Amino acid sequence: MAWPTHHLRPSLPMEGGTTFHFTDEPIETVLERAFEAAAGKDVRIGGGPATVQRYLRAGLIDELHLAIVPKLIGSGERLLDNLGDGIDGYRVAELVGSPAVAHARLVRR
Repeated sequence: MAWPTHHLRPSLPMEGGTTFHFTDEPIETVLERAFEAAAGKDVRIGGGPATVQRYLRAGLIDELHLAIVPKLIGSGERLLDNLGDGIDGYRVAELVGSPAVAHARLVRR
């Protein structure tokens, strides 16, 4: 797994055979490498808001799972900030909620 970062560090092998490779390559290159490594399986993008925003702005996310928790925890980066005119082209495919959390699955139209 390749992980885009501004803080390069050594690769991190995990139990089960997955290895995280930290890279400063363009996100398109990182995603291409991830698809090659996945060999037809799903590829998931993980990271903080800045990472997800970069992939959203580039139009590289087909499906987005949002977990929305009704709790204020202070300051920090917001996932849906810095997206310009928003993220058109998605529809809500699934919405499941409870008093503790709402899960929204958005898919590209």
